[in-house]
Amino acid sequence: MQKIAMLGSGFIGRFYADSLQGYRNKDKIVSVYSRREESAKKFAQDYNVPYWTIAMEEAIARAEVDVVCISLPNHLHEEAVLLCCKHKKAVMTTKPLGRNAAEAKRMLEAVEKAGIFNGYLEDLVYTPKFIKAHESVKNGALGRILWAKSRETHPGPHSEWFWNIEQAGGGCILDLGCHCVEITRSYIGKDIRPVEVMCWADTQVKPIDAEDHSIGLVKYENGAIAQFEVSWTFRGGLDLRDEVMGTEGTIWINSFLRTGFEMFTTGKSADYVAEKAESNSGWLFPVGDELNELGYNHMFMDMFNSLEQGIPPKETFYDGYVVNCILDAAYRSAKSKLWEPVQLDIWRGKTGVTKDSHLVEYDKDHYLVKEEVTHYGAKKLILKEKESGKIVEKILN
Repeated sequence: MQKIAMLGSGFIGRFYADSLQGYRNKDKIVSVYSRREESAKKFAQDYNVPYWTIAMEEAIARAEVDVVCISLPNHLHEEAVLLCCKHKKAVMTTKPLGRNAAEAKRMLEAVEKAGIFNGYLEDLVYTPKFIKAHESVKNGALGRILWAKSRETHPGPHSEWFWNIEQAGGGCILDLGCHCVEITRSYIGKDIRPVEVMCWADTQVKPIDAEDHSIGLVKYENGAIAQFEVSWTFRGGLDLRDEVMGTEGTIWINSFLRTGFEMFTTGKSADYVAEKAESNSGWLFPVGDELNELGYNHMFMDMFNSLEQGIPPKETFYDGYVVNCILDAAYRSAKSKLWEPVQLDIWRGKTGVTKDSHLVEYDKDHYLVKEEVTHYGAKKLILKEKESGKIVEKILN
């Protein structure tokens, strides 16, 4: 059993609490911190938490606390992490790790110096669909991964601090791009170094200082490319989609808008339908089990099992740091309109990786370009002559 201090009592804190006290059915939130007294009291009442406070350090320092779960606004992450280091408490924090790479690096170095367990709560690499798809990729079902794309768009976040560029650190690139970057990075290989980023961003709709819409490309050292599409301007709910393409196959994932569950209602007595749903009437697409579909259950199972076994979880502060470095490059590119290098002061993956060869040998004289069966039954080969470079056709009987 793990005894948890929850920092934050809002939207994501309640998602976490539902999963923490429900999935393993043995872990318990024993203290909660909130910036607002009424929120702390209400959270403690709803989740039967014995201690609440509006003093962050008090929630962390309590003797019975084993692990701290940070579900706070971005600008409070570093303060909370440093207090966990001070009191030698295992720590898990919501995404993004920092508002920028420098902040993330300080947190990474602090937890490693303190020797405490650290987990990065990137739930979307724990969804059942992602886990299944990632396992197929690791087993070679798609061959060599060439391209991975992740999209997250919705009408905008729930709390006021997200819309404050100083508190949040950015707009939709930081808020949603952190998910997409880690998803695509996982498919390509987290040990493959991200090299440079090209990004477009604009503020198209919202009256804010940060960007509300962005598209970016991330080049990797092995020649693979990742793509992210993020927006706070999308109308129609929460759109989560991934695509992965390899030399031997393709995966498409639609995680939220098309769930196989469709419902029509006039809305007379309808209430909450699904996260970021814009309406409670008309044709709706509910989600059967949001905690599970969004990866929270699998995520906390990995965190606590890893903590108890004394091993790092699948997602650590180091992963959060790498993501922040990639997103920093995206912000620089959005301003410069150029490919910007990913500046990684700390890199623990492969080095000197060369681009994989795309040449497939057919015989000693030819490379294979394409093989197909035509509509009239003939088997056709498109070949490239090694010596001359000429493209030729060969029909097989």
